[in-house]
Amino acid sequence: MTLDHKNVRRRIVREKVVQALYAYEIAKDPPDHVIKCVLVGLEDNKDAHTFAKHLVLATIENTVEIDRIIRTKVANWDFKRIALIDRLILRMGICELLFFKDIPPKVSMNEAIELAKLFSTEKSGQFVNGILDAVLEDVKKKGELEKAGRGLFDGAGPRVNKVKTGNP
Repeated sequence: MTLDHKNVRRRIVREKVVQALYAYEIAKDPPDHVIKCVLVGLEDNKDAHTFAKHLVLATIENTVEIDRIIRTKVANWDFKRIALIDRLILRMGICELLFFKDIPPKVSMNEAIELAKLFSTEKSGQFVNGILDAVLEDVKKKGELEKAGRGLFDGAGPRVNKVKTGNP
């Protein structure tokens, strides 16, 4: 799929990210190879390509920590029984919540829910919503949700994030 227009919607970019994460999980190829093959069509838009590449790499780099978080939210569920695509979307959504300071939590959550509906099932959207909502609440309670940028005021005041990934 080639994307000819300059303004690539982030939804399309996230769709490509999910596809890249899936390809990485299945093929076990090096992340750079997966990025090169799957993010085809985004190269014409530097911002879109950079965002997608950073989201893929940050999700992969933080998989162990993110999976630990997911496991705490599905304590009565066998982690391996969660559909792979749902796990990948959860990883990506949690990665955005934790490490992408300029993306409002509601945007990350809504995008993940819509991707779950698109790539998985309607019930997957509800499942992803429940997990991400629980993760967001925990992060807020711990005072670890620190965001900066437009649209981040939630009534408690703007927040600034301490990004934990080497990828901006």
